Amino acid sequence: MAPLRSLAAATLLFLSAANAHFTINSPVGLEGSNLDDDKEGNAPCGALNADLSQTTTNDFHVDGDFIALTLGHPQANWLFRGTLDPTSSNNWTQLFPILTQSGLGDFCEPAVTAPKAWAGKKGIIGIACDGPDGILYQCALVNFVSGSNTPGDACKNATTVTADFNDDALLSALVSNPTNSSSGSSTTGSAPTSSTTAAGNAAPALARGEFPLGSLAVAAVMAVIGGTLL
Repeated sequence: MAPLRSLAAATLLFLSAANAHFTINSPVGLEGSNLDDDKEGNAPCGALNADLSQTTTNDFHVDGDFIALTLGHPQANWLFRGTLDPTSSNNWTQLFPILTQSGLGDFCEPAVTAPKAWAGKKGIIGIACDGPDGILYQCALVNFVSGSNTPGDACKNATTVTADFNDDALLSALVSNPTNSSSGSSTTGSAPTSSTTAAGNAAPALARGEFPLGSLAVAAVMAVIGGTLL
C-alpha cells in the first residue's frame, strides 16, 4: 500500500501545481498571503481593489526595481503596468515589454521602470497574466520613489524557468501607453540576467492554453494507477 500512498501524494502535489495561478512575492500584493485564487480573473486587481488612501510600506524605484512572482502554470505571458488613478481602473501605463515565462515556479524581472514624474507619489503596480485560465490580475499598492533598487532575496528564478519577449494583443489592450516589446531585458535560470532574446520563441499552443495541464495530469495518473492495479 505504501507505493500507492506515495503515488497519491505525488498526484495531489502535481494537480495542486496544475490548478494554481500566480502569486506576487515582491512588492507585497494587496491580498498578501490571503490570496483568493478564484477571484484572480477579476479586473483590475483580483479579489481586492487598490485604495490610495491606505498606508503601504512598498517603495518602488522609478529608475528600476524588481517584480518577483511565482507561476503555477507551465507557461504564461506577463504584463507589468502601473497607474496613479485612485480607482485603479484607468490610465494604465505599461512599465516593461510583455514577457513569456516558460516553466512553472519562481520568476523575477530585476529592472522594471516607471515614469520619473511618478516619484514622490502613491500608485498601483498591476500584474496581468495571460495563461491557460485566461487573463488573471493582481496588484500592489506602492510609493513611487526616485532612483533604482538592487534586487533582494525575493528576486529569484527557478532553474527550469526561461523568459522571452513576446507580443500579446489581449494584454496590450489593457494599457493606455504601450511599450515596444523589442526593448528591455529577459530572464533565465536561477539568477536575474540580461538578454536580447527575440520575441516569439515560446510555443504558441502552450502559451494560449491549448493543452490543459489538469486534463493531461488526470489522464496520466489514471493510466499509472490502472497499470499498478493490473
